[in-house]
Amino acid sequence: MRILNLLHAVLAAAIISALPTEPSSSTDLATRADTSLVGYLGVFFLGSAPNIYFYLSDGNNAFSFKALKSGQPILKPTLGTGGVRDPAIINGAGDEAGKKWYIIGTDLDIGKTTWDASQRKGSLGIFVWESTDMINLGSERLVKVEGDTAGMVWAPDAIWDPSKSQYLVHWASKFYSSSDTKHTGNPGASVMRYAHTSDFKSFTAPETYINESPSSIIDLDILKLGDNSFARFIKNETAKYVYMERSDTGLFGTWTRPGGANAMIHSGVEGPYAYMDNTVAGKVNLLLDYYGGDGYRPFTSTNLNANAWQDADRTNFPTNLRHGSVIALTKDKYDALKAKWG
Repeated sequence: MRILNLLHAVLAAAIISALPTEPSSSTDLATRADTSLVGYLGVFFLGSAPNIYFYLSDGNNAFSFKALKSGQPILKPTLGTGGVRDPAIINGAGDEAGKKWYIIGTDLDIGKTTWDASQRKGSLGIFVWESTDMINLGSERLVKVEGDTAGMVWAPDAIWDPSKSQYLVHWASKFYSSSDTKHTGNPGASVMRYAHTSDFKSFTAPETYINESPSSIIDLDILKLGDNSFARFIKNETAKYVYMERSDTGLFGTWTRPGGANAMIHSGVEGPYAYMDNTVAGKVNLLLDYYGGDGYRPFTSTNLNANAWQDADRTNFPTNLRHGSVIALTKDKYDALKAKWG
């Protein structure tokens, strides 16, 4: 009998060990402790100056940055309104991985208009610059991405969509009745829109990506965690706070909010931007723009299954940086940027 029981136990253990395990939903999926990465490039605008500024990190210190080009703008747009906000720098992916970078941004100089007018008859295009080395950034182009019923296109950003093998570009818009051609009436809530592109020149017809009506939402940022796992950060413009959602079933999968349906990261902030740490596996760095105060402030988390964010040391983090983005750098790119604009 003892031998029979032992055989049963061995057989049960073998069956259990052969069963498929559930995929991990921890941030282990997003490991980026990579010895080839030596620093970060931050791309921002300043509240008083709607141009694009570059900031280079002090090595792999994720929150220690100094302005390049002695604090002068790297890019000053001439098309559209002549001003650019909310710049997002995007690593090339697919066939362009390691070969191309894009910078996109909002076409808006608020000094030439009002917040009301900018949402009624604002620009319907996005600024685009592209580069093969992050040094030579070429000429700007302004690409219309929305239809005429939209009031504006704000805070564009992009992420590679593996299901389409194209870039998914997203932005915030609000819409007016087709009969209200002058946009004098009441629009709907601001929603997140998207289109796909392979070259940031031609885009698919825009569609709605996230609709939280009657709440308005803006400033979407998406962070890849794994092959099919993503975190996204959004500002609730009605309630004035930033929250996070997570999907382990793709960009168009099921999104849930860690911490519960009413969980938020912080109030009184906007322009969230998250990036993986170069040296600590599973650590996520997050910037939140205190738009009524001194601009971006840094936070960290090592658990994106919870609403668990810690204030980071901002001793060497510049003040008054506004809604922007950060990418990791290999040594050749880090050295090239420092040599060009150090």
